[in-house]
Amino acid sequence: MVHDGEREYGSVPTESSASPLTRVPVDIRRFPWIRPLAGAYVHEFASLEGFFAGNPAKPDAWRAVLTRGHELTRPHKEIAGIIEAQQLRRGAPPAALAAAERLRDPRAVAVVTGQQAGLFGGPLFTLLKSLTALKLAERVSAELQVPAVAIFWVDAEDHDWEEVRGCPVLTGDLELRTVQLPAPPGAGERPVGTLEIDAGVARTIDELAAALAPTEFTPELLDSLRRAYTPGVSMAEAFARLLESMLGPRGLIVFDACDPAAKPLAAGVFVRELESPGQSLALAAAAGAELAARGHEPQIEPAPDGTGLFWLDGGRVPIRRRGDGLAVGDTLHKPAALVAEARRRPERFSPNVLLRPLVQDTLFPTVCYVAGPSELAYWAQLQGVYQHFGLPMPLIYPRQTATLLDSASSRFMARYELPIEDLQRHDEAALNRLLESQLPPTVEASLEQATEAVRARMNALIEAVPAIDPTLAGAARTTLGRMEHDLRTLHGKIIHAAKRRDETLRRQFIRAQALAFPDGHQQERSLGSIFFVNRYGPALYERILADLPLDMGQHWVVTA
Repeated sequence: MVHDGEREYGSVPTESSASPLTRVPVDIRRFPWIRPLAGAYVHEFASLEGFFAGNPAKPDAWRAVLTRGHELTRPHKEIAGIIEAQQLRRGAPPAALAAAERLRDPRAVAVVTGQQAGLFGGPLFTLLKSLTALKLAERVSAELQVPAVAIFWVDAEDHDWEEVRGCPVLTGDLELRTVQLPAPPGAGERPVGTLEIDAGVARTIDELAAALAPTEFTPELLDSLRRAYTPGVSMAEAFARLLESMLGPRGLIVFDACDPAAKPLAAGVFVRELESPGQSLALAAAAGAELAARGHEPQIEPAPDGTGLFWLDGGRVPIRRRGDGLAVGDTLHKPAALVAEARRRPERFSPNVLLRPLVQDTLFPTVCYVAGPSELAYWAQLQGVYQHFGLPMPLIYPRQTATLLDSASSRFMARYELPIEDLQRHDEAALNRLLESQLPPTVEASLEQATEAVRARMNALIEAVPAIDPTLAGAARTTLGRMEHDLRTLHGKIIHAAKRRDETLRRQFIRAQALAFPDGHQQERSLGSIFFVNRYGPALYERILADLPLDMGQHWVVTA
């Protein structure tokens, strides 16, 4: 779906009169790394209708979800108070505090998104998720006439340290470099939200400063990192501080899911899971089987003895079914005992990826969740789980997805009509095709004519020589093979000569490739968002909010 003022790559992009941000749409189905389900969700929603709460492209679906949500009693005042306490502890800006206050209104709804507490704000897609949620909340408020807020759920109870400890950036020479925090005690075992940053963070920030190309925005960025990432605070709190400093002034609410004060509000989810252990996983598995029958790979493959909960006791230990009991590590418990513990001390329980959305939507009046392309697959397995817990499932809206390029790289791609996906391969195949396309037509035509003439003459000879000596036909075929090989070799030499002749084109290609696919990987997943903040400054947030459309199914190639 291409809208007025936007064209597919290969044409001249348009620029908004209100902003220097230029955008070019690319259908996500063109990308090999996009799951077919993500394309079907946007373009063939009817084929997935039974798996989701509704089609977010239809206004009626929003009104229906809003009505179902308002029929449920949620802890508006309590959760608003917990968020306010978090915000005051972090020194949140006034706009974020005002947004949390709106949650006290029983008519209020939330557009929620979330991610792990990645170092220095995580990858670019974390920023894009947040901005999508802000834009959607504004739209919901205007179109449905209800107070709407955007909430970022910091998944602080995840224990995958390796996933959050590093921040990749490009150097001034466009080399990929990852700065990392030293591992604190308990890393990889304890929830990230309980791991405290030590004095080593100062060295990590210094390494980042050395890696980044200095700009007018660098000093302010480094100062904000030093204010957020101070020794003694947890990884989750540091992440929340930084994100709040970036987008809190735009009204983003940042929620630290590791806060024990919120656990009593979610105790009902833990109790329900423990009273019928394995039921939620069975429902998700059944939905996965149905997805597989329709040609889509399930995202969640529950363990046969699993539940949807972890036990928190220093570390994060999965609760498993064993006979008639429930095992926490090697200790066997009666289900009734864990049910009683969930009621008495809910802070000792943590939801897994399956139940986290249920906890989220117990705490918040969620009308919509902003999901990445891969997340859509596991949401497709949750409809039955929501019904099992008596909760209305929110709409799922695909986050904005984008590649940010500089003007030189964008001009290069437009000039040569180069598809963005051609830059992904970490070899010179696409470059060779581009160089070949720039050869003078007479050279290419002459080579083709020479090859055809050689084949024609030699094939005539192959047919004629058996009349003299039948054994010569094989020799003639071998000679033809050598001649064709020599012509191909000559063709390759011409390509290499073109490379030497046009080193400028080669440098432009390599530059665009390094920006779009660092080390061969998608930019929004492989570069920290602060790389772009360092290049373009905080105004980047406003430019994306103002100029990047919410259109589903489009990847945007953006000239920032």
